[in-house]
Amino acid sequence: MSENPDLVDYLQDSKAPYILSNVAEVVERILTFIPTKSLLRLASVCRLWRNCARRVLRTQQQLTWVSASGQSGTKTHALNSILAEEVENVYLLPKTVLVMADSEILNGESFCYRQNKAKKSRSSPDAELNQLFPKGCDIMGIATPGIVLTPSGSCSNPPQEYQEGGAGFAIMFPAVEGVQIQPFHFCKKTISPTALKEAGLVDNPELRVVLIFFCEAYKPGGARFLNQILEPLAKSKALIAGGLVESAFSPPRQCCSQGTYGVMGLALSGPKVQGASVLLEEDVISGKAAEATIRRLKAAKIPEKNTLGFMFACVGRGQNYYSNQSNVEADAFHKVFPNTPLFGLFGNGEIGCDRIIKDDYTLCDTDTDSLQHEYTTVMTLVHLG
Repeated sequence: MSENPDLVDYLQDSKAPYILSNVAEVVERILTFIPTKSLLRLASVCRLWRNCARRVLRTQQQLTWVSASGQSGTKTHALNSILAEEVENVYLLPKTVLVMADSEILNGESFCYRQNKAKKSRSSPDAELNQLFPKGCDIMGIATPGIVLTPSGSCSNPPQEYQEGGAGFAIMFPAVEGVQIQPFHFCKKTISPTALKEAGLVDNPELRVVLIFFCEAYKPGGARFLNQILEPLAKSKALIAGGLVESAFSPPRQCCSQGTYGVMGLALSGPKVQGASVLLEEDVISGKAAEATIRRLKAAKIPEKNTLGFMFACVGRGQNYYSNQSNVEADAFHKVFPNTPLFGLFGNGEIGCDRIIKDDYTLCDTDTDSLQHEYTTVMTLVHLG
């Protein structure tokens, strides 16, 4: 293909090459419009571009997510079909990723297709997730009976409840000053006071929020095992929220025997972390009552920016619980917090309580028994920086 002579003459006469090679302010401004994966590739052009790219990455600290629902048109799970493509368009460098999908994700094909191969990859979800995200990124994948998500694109998109299949999301947390996110996992082989301390769950004055997920809870000894973790957490001022899920698919649990019970989650510490939760109890059976309960979260006065909502609901709630009305609790949350994305699950039990912590004020204290519930919903706000 021959070169355009007008373009060649323009580039020779213009100062664009000089500016793009020497003026950091211009280069840095341009790079702010480039998605992170492309930005990392451009950082190899020269030293100036590498330094500008690093500065841009340090400023991209806003939470983002990818979500999907419905039938993908292939054998893959709905989230599998779009995650690889959407991650290319993300404007941050993930440090921690929380992936949650209904249990069909364990039966589908892999997360992406190799462009240089005719056949589909059949590798595990964990292996594909590791290829999608940067090396050293902490990835936690949870499979649950049902999913709550906010569609990708805008914080103001109305959240949706999916109690039956075909939905999932991936929340990407960047490194944020004043925020430490530490994944943890315990089974009966690894649980100990020392392990709890190393995970930041005990003797940690900076602990603010714990998102906790327990699988295989019905196995003999499961309830006693869960209490070993909840007892010390109940004595702290940290917000505890989560649920009983079906399994974890990332990262692989090398210490666990197949089918054994275990606990995994994220410990969020630091002065920039805020949290609040309310419990929608069994007697909350109307949209009006749900909205009134959720509105109590306003007392925490948590900023909208970089705030996520989490909904941990019993599989027995949802549409059947509200006289065949769908999406009642998600709609109630959106009415109270229209600019806060909501994510979560329908599980086989809920963990949490009414807990609104502001400075040195705690709305209520709790004990281990009152952290575990059935036929309820734990609605939570988590703010990072």
